[in-house]
Amino acid sequence: MFNDRSTPLSLLQTRRSGKPRDLIAPGPDDTELRLILEVALRTPDHGKIAPWRFVIVPQDKRHALAELLERAYRAEKPDAGRLEVESMHQFAHQAPTLVVALSSPVPGSKIPVWEQQLSAGAAIMNLLHATHALGYAGGWLTGWPSFNGDVRDAFGQAHEKIAGFIFIGTPAKPLEERPRPEYDAIVSTWDR
Repeated sequence: MFNDRSTPLSLLQTRRSGKPRDLIAPGPDDTELRLILEVALRTPDHGKIAPWRFVIVPQDKRHALAELLERAYRAEKPDAGRLEVESMHQFAHQAPTLVVALSSPVPGSKIPVWEQQLSAGAAIMNLLHATHALGYAGGWLTGWPSFNGDVRDAFGQAHEKIAGFIFIGTPAKPLEERPRPEYDAIVSTWDR
């Protein structure tokens, strides 16, 4: 069973993202989404500088997002084919809820940018844990839209980066396991 909510530990042990293309309504309502984002704000944050931001993209703005993605994609790849352009539209319309997460390092902070970026990733993970704890599934995507300057400018400032598009909804089909790393290949004991 994935995303087993019977205990906090079982949820962490069984956590599984949903594929955004397979997430359907219902998604969280406004109160639940606020709770999810409030949990994300409880992320470790050296210096208490909140080096991340979240932008909610409402359903009624998804068409505008699709148009933005298409314009930016065509500007970068003028010879783009129909399927490439359609994939930008599909990307924008996945799942009932979409939150764009931004890594927003604080310029001039004594906290290294690397630590600030790690905190942004941790905030997204907390967002996903809260999503799953409420009985929904979430999927964290990056891909081309995360690295395009025009798309970034639509959500943030020049010093920020899109850390991911977080899609939230209800799985339309059973979640499937994916390969996980072998414990002994990743974990070692320091012995110097």
